[in-house]
Amino acid sequence: MLPKVLWNSVLATPAVVGAALILSSSAALAEVQPSTEAEALLSDIQISAVESEISNDRLEIAAVPAPTEAAPVEISPVAELETNVEVSEVTAPAVPAAAAPLEIAQAAPEPTAPATTETPSLDEIMEYSNEGTNSMSQVTSITQLSDVQPTDWAYQALQSLVERYGCIAGYPDGTYRGQRAMTRFEFAAGMNACLDRISELIAASTADLATREDLATLQRLQEEFAAELAALRGRVDGLEARVSELEANQFSTTTKLNGETIFAVGVPFDSDDETFSDPDGGDQTIAGYRVRLNFDTSFTGDDLLRARLQARDFLDFGSFGGNTSWQWGGGTDNVRLDDLLYTFPLGDAAQIIIGANSIGDSDFVASTVSPFDSSGQGSLTNGLGSPPQYSFIPGGTGIGAIFQLGDNFSIDVGYAADNAGDPSPGNGLFNGGYGFISQLTFLSDFVDIAAMYSNSYSRDGFGSAGGFNLGDYENASGADNAEVANIYGAQVNFKLGFVELGGGAMYMPVRILSGDQRGDYRVWSYHGTVAFPDLGGDGNLLGFVFGVPPRIAGMDSRLFGTLGLGAGDTRQDAAFLLEGFYRFRVSDNISITPGVVWISDPGNDNSVSDTFVGAIRTTFTF
Repeated sequence: MLPKVLWNSVLATPAVVGAALILSSSAALAEVQPSTEAEALLSDIQISAVESEISNDRLEIAAVPAPTEAAPVEISPVAELETNVEVSEVTAPAVPAAAAPLEIAQAAPEPTAPATTETPSLDEIMEYSNEGTNSMSQVTSITQLSDVQPTDWAYQALQSLVERYGCIAGYPDGTYRGQRAMTRFEFAAGMNACLDRISELIAASTADLATREDLATLQRLQEEFAAELAALRGRVDGLEARVSELEANQFSTTTKLNGETIFAVGVPFDSDDETFSDPDGGDQTIAGYRVRLNFDTSFTGDDLLRARLQARDFLDFGSFGGNTSWQWGGGTDNVRLDDLLYTFPLGDAAQIIIGANSIGDSDFVASTVSPFDSSGQGSLTNGLGSPPQYSFIPGGTGIGAIFQLGDNFSIDVGYAADNAGDPSPGNGLFNGGYGFISQLTFLSDFVDIAAMYSNSYSRDGFGSAGGFNLGDYENASGADNAEVANIYGAQVNFKLGFVELGGGAMYMPVRILSGDQRGDYRVWSYHGTVAFPDLGGDGNLLGFVFGVPPRIAGMDSRLFGTLGLGAGDTRQDAAFLLEGFYRFRVSDNISITPGVVWISDPGNDNSVSDTFVGAIRTTFTF
């Protein structure tokens, strides 16, 4: 009988100690304020030490008492118990939740049982305890617990434990059962989950901290590179001083200055310009320049206000016969305002271009498609290197837009007047010379295509601008040579890796509106291009352009023998132009371009000797 009494006493002792621990911990919770996530979790479950372990057939329970000192109680292995041993039932205090934090106002008194009542077997105890552990599953959101409502007094605590710490489990039916009594096994399981989470938080917060060895290594490196660090500090101080000086002396926070300067030399190897200029001699070797300064301003980062100043002095050879001209050529040896325009996006699908000076032709389109259409980096002449269909569109002041139709297509439109600022009759924005252009552009990595149409009006006629020399008709002083033209052009360029093949054609019917020669004539032009980009180095370009410059290919019968043609003539002879050049990029800012130009039947007149000239262009960009 005595061994049975001792055994019952041993089983009852942990329950008494546990109840005392919970009561003392509950009182301590109200006074402790957490400082970190890990400390908050520990504060919520401030129980001195409770640990339970079930391993195979051995059961050990250790408890550290709070108010009084007591030695841990060790229970012998279950396998050593006799089958007729009877134990008293032990019930854990009731708590409102299955895991910490637990705010317990009062622990239930320890139940007692008559010594003569037989307790369930150990298997039955284990089965009862497993009801709260094996059947529960981890939840990640408080909303997964159907019987927990925001009005519950412990809702915030449970929500924090579930969603921040992940140490609350629910039953498979989606309930929490917060009002039922908690077994010691359930308490141990919740405590273990929370302590595991604390360990993870501590490990995560200290994983990136430097160790003592790291600090020692850093100190050693600092000593070894003390001189280099001092030099670097001096350079940084110098850069800061220079930046401060630039900021203090800059003329604008929104404007950038960029420019281009061209030095060029032209040499006539074999030319005969008696028909076009000086009857006593031919062209001479020339040297000249062009300088452009662009003041580019942006107010939003997507817009551009450009004001360009330009000066140049490089005239065309008379032996060109009007069939071509230098890309950078001109005789205005004065600084003047060239381009003045403002462009800005309109939503995601349109770019608006407003020009107040020198705008027109190719300024209104997404691309002219030609690989040589750059006065500083492209071909030497613009007779064919710059597609001729854009040369007949008067410009000056106007507005245009580029409407993007996806990644590749765009519709480009524009209108410009050449004397928009002159209020006298026959001038102005709508009553003087003008040009309207529309173009469908397709740009891709393999091929670029452009199809354009323009309606243009010129008070001086198109012959002198287009190079098809209409003789006295357009050269008479004070003559009224008003003409209107419809211009149709197409351009294509195939990009085949190391080589690009392209070309274009233009058809322009022209109507003479005044004078004795009223009627229509038709102008044709066509050409091809071959380009070898990056030949011999990045940025280099070997290019060839060839074809027939604009010429009168037919006219009304009433115009026979006029427009600079002989009696009975209905069309001009077809000149042929061939140019080859090689652009060598010395650096990112300097390129040198030598090239040669050959013209057969200059001025569309086969009675004139062929022209053969050369040129070297050096371009500086900054």
